[in-house]
Amino acid sequence: MRQTLRAVGAAALLLASVGLAPAVASATPAPAPTDDCEREVDVYGAPLPCELVVDVLTPICDNDVPRLRYAIGVVGSSGSTVDITWVNPAGDDVVYNDQPLSGTVPWPGAVVGPAGQALDWPGWRLEGGRWVEGDEFDWVRPDVTVRFDVNPSATVSVAYPPSSPQCVTSPPRSEVLAAPAEPGGRAEVLAVTGAQVGLLAAGAVGLVGLGAGAVVLRRRREG
Repeated sequence: MRQTLRAVGAAALLLASVGLAPAVASATPAPAPTDDCEREVDVYGAPLPCELVVDVLTPICDNDVPRLRYAIGVVGSSGSTVDITWVNPAGDDVVYNDQPLSGTVPWPGAVVGPAGQALDWPGWRLEGGRWVEGDEFDWVRPDVTVRFDVNPSATVSVAYPPSSPQCVTSPPRSEVLAAPAEPGGRAEVLAVTGAQVGLLAAGAVGLVGLGAGAVVLRRRREG
C-alpha cells in the first residue's frame, strides 16, 4: 500500500515538473467590458446602459459659413472627445474625429478661408466664374443624418441652415447661373439684387404710365 502511494506521489511530481499537473477548479473572472462605460448598476445590481444625450443641436450661419453647433452629455463613459460622422446614404461618410463634447463644426463641403469667410458651399460648384447648383455634397442638403460617437452613440437628423439678410449659406445671387429653360439651352445669369428689383419695378411702372399717356395723347389728336 505504501509503495502504491509512493508511486502515485512520484507520478504527480513528474507531471508537475513537465507542466502537466492535474487541473484545479477555480473561479474565472468575467471579462472586462471592451468599451469605456463605467457600467453603473441599479438597485437590483443590474448594469445600467451607457447614455449619450444631445443637449444642443443648432444649424447656424457664421460669416456665410454653414455650421452645426452641438453639445452632448455622456453618462457612464469616461470619454472626453466625440467623433462626429455625417452619414452619406450613397457613398463615403464624412468624419470629424476627436472633437470636444461641445462646439461647432462646418457643414461637409463648406470651404472656409483664412479669415473665416466662406469660399465654397455644399451643393454648389464654380464654373466659368459663376456658381452652378450641384456637386458631390448634394447629400447634405436639405437635411442630413449625423452620428455622435463617444461610446455610447446617438444619431440625429439636422436641417441645412437657411440664409438670412445678414448671413448667406449659398453663393450670392449675383454670381449664380440659372438653370437652362430646356435641355441644352443657355443659362442666364441671375444678377438682380433686392435694390435692383425695386428699381426695375419702378421703371416698369414708369414705362406703363408712359404707354398709357401715349395712348391718351394719340386718341386726343385723333379726336
